[in-house]
Amino acid sequence: MSQGRIRPLTVHHLNQLLLVCSLVLLVAVAAVRISSRSGLPSLLVYLGIGVAMGQDGIGDIHFDNAELTQVIGYAALVVILAEGGLGTKWKEIKPALPAATALALAGVAVSVGVTASAAHYLIGLEWRQALIIGAVVSSTDAAAVFSVLRKIPLPARVTGTLEAESGFNDAPVVILVVSLSTAGPVEHWYVLLGVILLELAIGAAIGLAVGWLGSWGLRHVALPASGLYPIAVMAIAVVAYAAGALAHGSGFLAVYLAAMVMGNARLPHWPATRGFADGLGWMAQIGMFVLLGLLVTPHELGDDIVPALAIGLVLTMVARPLSVLVSLRPFRVPWQEQALMSWAGLRGAVPIILATIPMVEGVEASRRIFNIVFILVVVYTLVQGPTLPWLARKLRLGDGSEAADLGIESAPLERLRGHLLSVAVPDGSKMHGVEVAELRLPPGAAVTLVVRESESFVPLPTTVLQRGDELLVVATDPVRDATERRLRAVSHGGKLAGWLGTDGASR
Repeated sequence: MSQGRIRPLTVHHLNQLLLVCSLVLLVAVAAVRISSRSGLPSLLVYLGIGVAMGQDGIGDIHFDNAELTQVIGYAALVVILAEGGLGTKWKEIKPALPAATALALAGVAVSVGVTASAAHYLIGLEWRQALIIGAVVSSTDAAAVFSVLRKIPLPARVTGTLEAESGFNDAPVVILVVSLSTAGPVEHWYVLLGVILLELAIGAAIGLAVGWLGSWGLRHVALPASGLYPIAVMAIAVVAYAAGALAHGSGFLAVYLAAMVMGNARLPHWPATRGFADGLGWMAQIGMFVLLGLLVTPHELGDDIVPALAIGLVLTMVARPLSVLVSLRPFRVPWQEQALMSWAGLRGAVPIILATIPMVEGVEASRRIFNIVFILVVVYTLVQGPTLPWLARKLRLGDGSEAADLGIESAPLERLRGHLLSVAVPDGSKMHGVEVAELRLPPGAAVTLVVRESESFVPLPTTVLQRGDELLVVATDPVRDATERRLRAVSHGGKLAGWLGTDGASR
């Protein structure tokens, strides 16, 4: 590298940088369409863009800063976990929490042990290196799984278990990889287990507390502009991560739980907040995977292809199914669901980012570990991704009976001591065919406007609601929550929801 004077960044250089970044972003966004049509997780497309821009590609960009990649990867993971938590429905993961927790703890332990044994005995890696690889690839990725299964309505227990597991297992795996990568002898397993449990407990407590306080504040303080609510939500999620990390807890678990609490708290301007978080999540994934692709040196991967395929085969066909079998044995999960969960253990962002930790810590053969993980993630995502929808259909796990959730956006009217609820009636809603009077909204709430096929009108008590309608409902402060619960109840159970036991309490 030249030792000459570094020239300052000029406006011209800044314009060039902005142009290149914008073009890369546009190409990546267009690639989403390709991945959605092909059924492949988008991470492969983004990684491909990064590799193409790298030193063996058309861009010929030489980038080998593992520490910077790790920092940016951590930041991106915070955003991705926050977005995932905001989209997690409590009604789906609540019954799946025990099974998901078992998968995130006992399942990870089984997967690490089996995969590390394969890396040691089949590939000949030292035990520290083998355990690092086993830990790195033991974390599943929700974004990769649900980008493939998004068009297949699965039973709530399956989606809830997979989603909660992917949100929970990042935390113990990060702690394990960091502990194995630090200099000096590895602590006794029971000491390491105690550290993991303590950090998880601290992270969970902080995440739940920050999420509850943030939800309470956003629901009781009217911000001057609706666009500030999405920013505030993401800021609170980042605060949860920072507080958890500074308290020597699991910041990743804290941000996921804080976001999940806020995502189920019926916050004002919720659709706008959800869309903003979704966009940030895409940006984080694109930037992170492109950067990881840049870090790879393709001509160095040849010697590690066979070891990566061997380790990946053991992980996919032995370690993951065994971890699912052991973890879910007490819960009497049907074998069809266990089979899908075993094949749905896709590896995505987290393993590749975690593979940079031993590089930063200077672990021997860390570059080889990174190459093996990179090949494993790419090849087995390419194999598992397109086959997941087919397997779900073969196992007859598609479930299209559940009604679509009712879209409700709330805007606080602080000076009027009320709320304006914007209600979108989806296709599967049982609110279709219900008269306005049959909604039986609590006193203090009323439907003031209906928008139907781009035309708006003030409804009568006998106006029959239809799918696709948008309603404006005004509710006073005391009955705001009861109004939303009633609207959701009618959407799920029809006009007789109160008598049929549908309370509409879930999001």
